[in-house]
Order: sequence, then structure tokens, then C-alpha cells
Amino acid sequence: MGTKLKELASSREIESSELSGKVIAIDAFNFLYQFLTIIRQYDGSPLMDSKGRVTSHLSGLFFRTANFLEQGIKPVYVFDGKSPDLKRSEKEKRSKAKEEAEKKLMEAREMEREEDYLKFSKRTARLDAEMIKQSKRLLELMGVPYIEAPSEGEAQAAFLVKTKKAYAAASEDYDCLLFGADRLVRNLSFSGKKKVPEKPVYMRVRPELIELEETLARLEISQDQLIALAMLSGTDFNQKGIPGIGPKKALKLVKKHGNDFEALFEKASWDSHFDFSWKEVFMVIKEMECRPIDEIRFSKIDGKGVVEFLCTEFEFTRERIEKKINELLKKSSEQAQPGLKRWIK
Repeated sequence: MGTKLKELASSREIESSELSGKVIAIDAFNFLYQFLTIIRQYDGSPLMDSKGRVTSHLSGLFFRTANFLEQGIKPVYVFDGKSPDLKRSEKEKRSKAKEEAEKKLMEAREMEREEDYLKFSKRTARLDAEMIKQSKRLLELMGVPYIEAPSEGEAQAAFLVKTKKAYAAASEDYDCLLFGADRLVRNLSFSGKKKVPEKPVYMRVRPELIELEETLARLEISQDQLIALAMLSGTDFNQKGIPGIGPKKALKLVKKHGNDFEALFEKASWDSHFDFSWKEVFMVIKEMECRPIDEIRFSKIDGKGVVEFLCTEFEFTRERIEKKINELLKKSSEQAQPGLKRWIK
């Protein structure tokens, strides 16, 4: 779900070319879930091989990553580690929601309600341990680095930006801003168009750059106040926030109470809605564990390895994969591989 900051964040549309030569820390789970949800067959079911294994995540990861590399973007995928205890209840809710969607999917299939089948099939998307393992293997073969976060992937991605190992974090959620990412890029995983939720309609989209310092200055609040604001309207650690308080109202309350968070959350009746203190959520966000990274290394593409993995193991169309691999190899041969410092800028 993520933090509701869309209507408050300062953003501007950019061209993908503006990110060429820059390291981008990508929230891996966020992207993989998108691929599992969006990349579907005509009847709404995910792509699968003859063994019944879902391959939508591999298709999306391969072609999107290949496009990044062709544009000169240097992706670094960050995978989630152990979720904070406060997030367990939210994960349980999401799991129950998927179970409910699966029941409705079965009903839609039995009643031959095609529209409902398409809708609920997407809500049942699950990313399991085997899919994560497969995704990491594909990245290794493509020469693209990945990092395993000790906790939340978005916090680790933000940390890479704060420590100048990456230019920006990439995610469709705004949580990276709460974790202090100087820059956040949205819509980076879409190829010029994005499906409108619950409708058979697509809209044109471009990457969107959000700068934290500019957002805080325009809102006239501090980083700590941004965290408090998000908590009032809802985060992954206190879903739905305080009833009746959206982002704009939360901003007014935060500015009214300044740094007196005790008074702020007492006024918002926090204790009436949650059985844990606001301080627990605040500190989990503010002090999320991250792993220091000395160097981010990119390596050469193992073209044969990629073809063997995708085409022999998962039955992807060989001609299509080989064509993309040859394009990548040609592109890499045209450019000398510079040091990491040049890529960060």
C-alpha cells in the first residue's frame, strides 16, 4: 500500500535519458509485484511454463532491466530482509485479502464472469521464495548487482542514496522519502504506458522525479515531521492511519503542533485506534536497520547463461531472448565500462 504522499510531494516528469549514467537503487519487491500483476495472458492468468511455474516476474525483470541497460541506467535491485514486528499484522491482512480474492476468483470462473475473473486474478499475485531466488539468478547472469537488506528494502535503497552509492531510489510507493532518500523516481518500470486500475484502459506515463529537500521546503516541515504526517494518514506499519485524517489534514495538524509530537498524536487520538504507541512506529521508520555498502559492482552479461536459464529452463521464446541479448552485447561493446564514480554523478 505504501505511504499516501502523492498529493503533497514535489515532483516533475523527466525523460529516461536524464537518468543515463546514474545508479538507481530499485525496490525489487515493488517491481516484481508489478510484473506479476500486469504481465498476464488474455484470460488474466499469469505467464507460465509447461510445468505450471509462473514466469511473469522473469519476463518483466529481464526486459525491463535490459531496457534500463540500453538507456545507460545502472540498476541496483534491493530485496527485502526480515520485516519489523510491527509489519506482521499488515502482512497477515494482505494474506487474508489474497485468500478472499482467490475465493472470488473461483466463483467468477465457475460463473464464467470474465470481467470479475480478470479483476480478481490480479489480486491473487504472490511472490514466493522460489520466485525471488529465480529473480536473483537472472540478475547475476545479466551482470546486474542486487543487495539483500537486513530489513525493509525501501529503507536500504534510501540509504544507498543518502550515502551517495546511488543517485536515486526507484519505487511506486513513497516510503523511500520517509527513510530519507534525497531523490525518488516513480513510473520507471513502465514502458510509456500504465494500465488504469480495474479498467481495460491504458494511460501514457513518464518517469517522475521527486526531490525530498524540495518537498520539505515547500511544505515547510522537517524530515521528522514528514514521518509524523505519514503516520497520521497511514504507513505500512499502521495501515489506514487515523480515520478522517488524510495527507492534507495531517499536514495542517503537523504544522500546528510543530515538534510537539506528544500533543500531536494525543490530539489525533492515536491511542484510541492502535494498541501500540506512536513512538514505536516513529522509531521503526527513523532508525530502520540498513547495511553499509563499500562498492557496487556491475559485471559483463553472460549471454549464453541467460538464454539457457530463460529458454531451456523456463521455455521462453529463444529467438526473442537472443535478439535482446545481442542488442545488449552490442551496446556494451560500443561503450567502455567506466568506473563507478562516473555512473553516480
